Amino acid sequence: MTRLGLLMLWLAPLLSAAGFEGKQSNFHGFTMVEFALGEARCRVVQPKEVANGRPWIWRARFWGHEPQLDVALLKRGWHVAYCDVGNLFGSPRAVKRWDAFYAHLTTNHQFNPRPVLEGMSRGGLIIYNWAKANPEKVTCIYGDAPVCDFKSWPAGRGQGKASAGAWRGCLKAYGLTEAEAWEYRGNPIDGLEPLAKAGVPLIHVVGDADVVVPVGENTTVLERRYKKLGGTIQVIHKPGVGHHPHSLKDPAPLVAFILQAAARRPGEPK
Repeated sequence: MTRLGLLMLWLAPLLSAAGFEGKQSNFHGFTMVEFALGEARCRVVQPKEVANGRPWIWRARFWGHEPQLDVALLKRGWHVAYCDVGNLFGSPRAVKRWDAFYAHLTTNHQFNPRPVLEGMSRGGLIIYNWAKANPEKVTCIYGDAPVCDFKSWPAGRGQGKASAGAWRGCLKAYGLTEAEAWEYRGNPIDGLEPLAKAGVPLIHVVGDADVVVPVGENTTVLERRYKKLGGTIQVIHKPGVGHHPHSLKDPAPLVAFILQAAARRPGEPK
């Protein structure tokens, strides 16, 4: 075999047939490609047959945890994407990193201009802060036991459990003092007007016994404010369930919500 042939043989696992370059592996029977984009570690999972419009769901944090919704959408021809923003707590730096990832997928790979955003736990901070900055680029938002106010978690200022290390990291990510953080008005519960005006539907799944990210300090506040603005939000409550397990054993209600939201967008996949 020639040197070129040996080189191509060595490179084969690193090349994606869909045009992504990176380390290739298996995600629940689908091809996943891992690559770097600037400072961010990224992943894209490809469906076996791509649905019209190249729809995608954008996972925030905790990659691969309770993947039943992601797998269900992959089976329907959706891509699943991930851009790491660990330890940035939805700060402006995290939003900027997501901006670059969005531009990469929509410009270089023709992904649908309106992804679905999926955020579990602290992932709620980035999905909402990015969506509020880009309301016309969102089909819908799925939050699962999502952090909607960093004063609740990781600060633990209310009824929830504080995480001292995470709180220090959060303050550093935002460049805030504690006194400034108490007055900060850039959490998911704040400034929801752009999402309501754009008609972005929301769905949350919460455990009513959650003592880590208490529902009353997070989802309930966001739900009340969003409805007051005329926004649409559905909350699925799990009685007696805490912060874990996330998601639903049967993701059918989430799939139905997402497909309905996509169908309402002109030019979106039905």
